[in-house]
Amino acid sequence: MLKTNSLPGKFLLFFLLNVFLTVSVFAQSDTISLASSKKQVWYVKAEAEVNKNPSDPSLIVQNWIPAVVPGTVFTSYVNAGIEKDPNFGDNIYKVDRAKYDRNFWYRTEIKIPATYAQKRIWLNFIGVNRRADVYLNGELLGTMDGFMIRGKFDVTTIAKKEGKNILTVLVYPPLQPLANVGSPNYVSSAGWDWMPYVPGLNSGITDKVYLSCSGDLTMQDPWIRAELPTNARADLSIALQVKNNTNQNIDGVLQGEIMPGNIKFSQKVHVNHGNLSDIKLTKRDFEQLMINSPKLWWPNGYGDPNLYDLHLRLLIDNNVSDEQDIKFGIKRYSYDTIGHVLHLAINGTPVFIKGGDWGMSEYMLRCHGAEYDTKIRLHKEMNFNMIRNWIGSTTDEEFYEACDKYGIMIWDEFWLNSNPNLPADINAFNANAVEKIKRFRNHPSIAIWCADNEGWPEPPLNNWLREDVRVFDAADRFYQPNSHAESLTGSGPWMAKDPRYYFTAYPTGLGGNKGWGLRTELGTAVFVNFESFKKFMPKDKQWPRNEMWNQHFFGPGAFNAGPDQYDQMISQGYGAPKDIEDYCRKAQFVNVESNKAMYEGWLDHMGEDASGIMTWMSQSAYPSMVWQTYDYYYDLTGAYFGAKKACEPVHIQWNPVSNAIKVVNTSRDDVSGLTATAEVYNLDGRLVKQYSKSMQLTSPSNSALEVFKMNFNADQFDLAKGKNMFASSAPDNDPANANDGNSGTRWASKSNDDEWIAVDLGKEEVVNGVGLNWEDAYGKTFKIEVSSDNSHWHQVYQTDEGRVGWQKVGFPEVSARYVRMHGIERGSWWGYSLYDFEVYQGDVASTGLSDVHFIKLKLTNEYGKLISDNLYWRGNKRKDYTALNTLKKVNLQLHYQTRKADGHTYVIADVTNPASSQSAAFGIRLMLTKASTGEQILPAIMSDNYFSLMNGENRKVEISFDSDLVAGDNIKLTAEPYNNHITK
Repeated sequence: MLKTNSLPGKFLLFFLLNVFLTVSVFAQSDTISLASSKKQVWYVKAEAEVNKNPSDPSLIVQNWIPAVVPGTVFTSYVNAGIEKDPNFGDNIYKVDRAKYDRNFWYRTEIKIPATYAQKRIWLNFIGVNRRADVYLNGELLGTMDGFMIRGKFDVTTIAKKEGKNILTVLVYPPLQPLANVGSPNYVSSAGWDWMPYVPGLNSGITDKVYLSCSGDLTMQDPWIRAELPTNARADLSIALQVKNNTNQNIDGVLQGEIMPGNIKFSQKVHVNHGNLSDIKLTKRDFEQLMINSPKLWWPNGYGDPNLYDLHLRLLIDNNVSDEQDIKFGIKRYSYDTIGHVLHLAINGTPVFIKGGDWGMSEYMLRCHGAEYDTKIRLHKEMNFNMIRNWIGSTTDEEFYEACDKYGIMIWDEFWLNSNPNLPADINAFNANAVEKIKRFRNHPSIAIWCADNEGWPEPPLNNWLREDVRVFDAADRFYQPNSHAESLTGSGPWMAKDPRYYFTAYPTGLGGNKGWGLRTELGTAVFVNFESFKKFMPKDKQWPRNEMWNQHFFGPGAFNAGPDQYDQMISQGYGAPKDIEDYCRKAQFVNVESNKAMYEGWLDHMGEDASGIMTWMSQSAYPSMVWQTYDYYYDLTGAYFGAKKACEPVHIQWNPVSNAIKVVNTSRDDVSGLTATAEVYNLDGRLVKQYSKSMQLTSPSNSALEVFKMNFNADQFDLAKGKNMFASSAPDNDPANANDGNSGTRWASKSNDDEWIAVDLGKEEVVNGVGLNWEDAYGKTFKIEVSSDNSHWHQVYQTDEGRVGWQKVGFPEVSARYVRMHGIERGSWWGYSLYDFEVYQGDVASTGLSDVHFIKLKLTNEYGKLISDNLYWRGNKRKDYTALNTLKKVNLQLHYQTRKADGHTYVIADVTNPASSQSAAFGIRLMLTKASTGEQILPAIMSDNYFSLMNGENRKVEISFDSDLVAGDNIKLTAEPYNNHITK
């Protein structure tokens, strides 16, 4: 835990048949980890401050700093107490960068175990950042150039079998600028709009170091693939290289066993002295490699992520020379770009991508081992099926293993960021790219290789990377050169929006094609709960908002996140917060609403042009208030539960623009015998029966089925009818013809692009849309503008997809007296001509509804079992939810039981809003703490939170956590609705 394609053709279809594996570097039982511990002590010191040969056995390390391995130089100094907690306040911004942005020596002493006698001894490095020279007993073993390059050094004749060996490593930091001159590296280490500059640029021994032993033959990079003629059969092939580490020719035997299935095979091998021999085993030689009825690997929501185990042994004279244990999964990827939209299918089943982007696993590379299991498990629980490894910034094997385990596909990237420049050493870059493919190509989770974030690789890298994927991954995965272009719909925006924005054509992206399509980045600011906020924010800087907030990226430093707009959504929607706790509390409802709408907007268009969406970002690398679902401390924010709800495999949802109720099915099975129900409740928690609807249905796989519409404001009231119209020109047809209620008369302008028609509504009105009935002389590109004084105009809508006939467009409510259509580009050689120009009134209250009311949706199966439920809050004044502050207090009934098993504690809670309550219980937050201290128990998996209960309703919530987190303490669970925190 953390401490404090370009495509060759328009309709190209790839059928990529593959199987993937996970190779454990600790397969051998006598592998010795050299990670820092009480027994294995590492030291670190700046090269400029080392006055004696660091390999000298007589060197006194008393004035060196204890080092964290794996880890970074800066982390070592933080852990030693030399630097203040970089998470807190603005501590990290005060560090002298020059102290760390330089070369450092690492030093440790190692012993060769007696079990290594008569064996070949290997010293293994999995990764350093950015380059390192490795010495043992003063002898240079080699240089690792790039953080993906593995170092495997034969130290059989160098290591002392008795006594201590001095291991020293000189680490060089990346060149700057990191993008792309210093690539490959952890590019955001120099600072981004979501994490600070990390002193030392995350240089250090950043991955595992260990000793291993072998005989004279060793295996390199086993690669397992498969062809699936159908899902009923997999034809395996196993390729690897066998290396002879001696000056004698050697014969050996390669043995393998696959489980389940008890599949065994054996192959003789001959390797000349000092050479490599390429070995490939297929069904032609071993018919047992043809597996009938294979257990396929499926992504989350589509089936089980089944994995197989392969044990490989290399023998010389019946003695084991080398062995490896491998997990692999059988699957078939296919892709198409029909309609200029990238689609992905697995085992013949179309997959709607629901996922999130990772910037870093942790901004100082302090995420290791089992912590990846926690992070990926949270993505599984959010019903995600993909993670984008942004600019390849997560490099740990455990990340890939956890994605394999939980069925999370990976959009995996190389280390280029939009800048039109090349790495300083393109050959080193390419060598790292090849090494990355070889290291990770066998994981079932990798679905796409992407070259560049929001740009195209400069020549020659685009073609090099394409060929790297073709040769070293056999083109088993799709190669995408640019993360937001070609068959994608861009990236962004990155700020919270009115939910209707995500349903309205089209959510604007930077780069790429129009439409929903596949969007690799779309996000919002996500403010944390107060319990987390106070962990990193000094008390005197907590309220009101100030520059210290900006140091944690809620301000100009994260302008893309729109913190000012986020502030307005809280204050205008829920009322001005009275303090930081109130701010954090209200922020969660902005988080829930905007993040749920983001996914639901895309799901609403599944089967049309939408093929998937990934949020920027789904996990937190630094304590901040932007771009996360769970926060740095693993508190699950409203964004987490909004995304989790929206991404259910079978899901019922409301379109806030059209009022359509849809059932969305992102599973691989049709589901019949369903009943969809919609009910509306007022603030008092009572049902408003006139809005209730119900319908039976069958939900086809990979579809968004409209079942009915809610009858809110069924008739749009036209404010423009009969009002004064005026225009930039009207040579033959009066502007008044456009609002006279007669669709046979029309207004027409001169034959110029820059022409307009406007209406004076007579007084300030709340408007939220216009209707345009175009004649053949239509506006191809036009904008809708509003004004209060007929002088200063504000744009509320723009499109370049005008068309003949009726075109009704909506936009968030705005107050205006004047509304105009302003033409930018004509769709014909004539001018602009409109039969009708309507302006629609916003803030129209529906009959019988309180100022804020709740839409409650349920989807049940033929046996009455709940499949999906959903709840929305809606204002008569659509963006105004302040009436929630009139809710009466409720006395919730909370009962819970606990049990322990397999090192985990499980809590089953039952929350009830009594039938006698005078109010709905809105936004109930459950929080689990230690009974003795009140400290929040994190991480914890929670099935639901920030939910609402009408009178007489109850909800069961399941919570689980590692029992070690409480260390024998008792737990306390609380349930607090928003109602009970309202200050009148």
